[in-house]
Amino acid sequence: MPIPISAKVQQLRPSPSMAAKQRVLELEAAGRSILDFCLGEPDFDTPAFIIDAAEQAMRAGDTHYTAAQGKLSLREAVSRKLATENGVDYAPAEIVIGNGAKQLIFEVLAATLSEGDEVIVPTPYWVSYPDIVTLNGGVPVITTCGPEVDFKLTPEILEAAITERTRWLIVNSPSNPTGAVYTRDEWLGLVAVLDRHPQVALMTDEIYEKIFYDDHRTITPTAIAPGLRDRCVVVNGMSKAYAMTGWRVGYAAGPVEVIKAVTKLLSQSTSCPCAFAQTAATVALETENPAVEQMLEAYAERRQLIVEGLNAAPGIACALPDAAFYVFADVRPLLGTVTSDGRSIATDIDLVDYLLDEASVAVMDGTSYGTPGFLRLSFAASNETIRAGVAAIAAAVSQLTATQQAFEKADYA
Repeated sequence: MPIPISAKVQQLRPSPSMAAKQRVLELEAAGRSILDFCLGEPDFDTPAFIIDAAEQAMRAGDTHYTAAQGKLSLREAVSRKLATENGVDYAPAEIVIGNGAKQLIFEVLAATLSEGDEVIVPTPYWVSYPDIVTLNGGVPVITTCGPEVDFKLTPEILEAAITERTRWLIVNSPSNPTGAVYTRDEWLGLVAVLDRHPQVALMTDEIYEKIFYDDHRTITPTAIAPGLRDRCVVVNGMSKAYAMTGWRVGYAAGPVEVIKAVTKLLSQSTSCPCAFAQTAATVALETENPAVEQMLEAYAERRQLIVEGLNAAPGIACALPDAAFYVFADVRPLLGTVTSDGRSIATDIDLVDYLLDEASVAVMDGTSYGTPGFLRLSFAASNETIRAGVAAIAAAVSQLTATQQAFEKADYA
């Protein structure tokens, strides 16, 4: 008799971004050359000073278990970083280190949700939020925040979503997939609503905070609303800012009882994060290095390049993101078109498949982020890849547009 798989895992979707990456890898293994704009990962190598710190740590014997909560030295570095850069004070006892920010989001919800508790997840959302909520017995309450509100939650939308079962609000700022950043006034508006509903806690996912353009800096809400501190958890990590995705080091700061509960879960699951990766993360947080600024300068140039290229394509509208390394392009005018062989492009998922099949360009559909009719493209790619990709996309959608016009003329005749 086969081993049965639990119902909750059977209902769980694979991560759409990881599934898209797997499809690209399979096509490349079959000999296809794919221009890949799917995965949210810096295309830069980890800066050398961080690698050097890890190597020195390993050679010094830093290869053993650490505390389940993470090394005190790293938690102290995170504490100093939060105070200096974010204007919030968290003691090392209020900080926990995990195997990436994603694990900590999971563990915080695992530690605090009871069956049927509701978690407000504004769209467009990072693809894993609803599934993590569901897997931990919660009910994701999806609130629609479209382009008319700049893809950001408003006080009115938040108020309408709250019930007596609401336990959490998750806000990703800067946002994946849109690059939107909440301003001080926008945060204060949301905080005013939360003040009226003391049963609702706030989780802020700030993993992209160091990748911003112009003056769009991340605001940690407890810096401007300290009264929210006892029911707010701040999640961040090393992956995006320092090109350390494979190192798996994240951190969360919040009420000490929540941190203790998360630590208990970690002690029974992963035991602790990688020892020498924690040491390298400590060095990264405490060292000013031009490599990080150089990455940001490259992203700024790529942002301009991809937005200009996409806006030149028929049927696509793309705004400049405030932060992160994604664009969220509006392709609704292309839906309802057909290909030259009569294939219908009814949804953004159809368009993603068409671009992969016909243009060898891999992008993410907006449906996976709770916002149909859009495409997410990562510009953590070389300038050459971006130029080639937007040219291929423009050529493919031009054919779609031309085909649709031909059909319309034929129908009119």
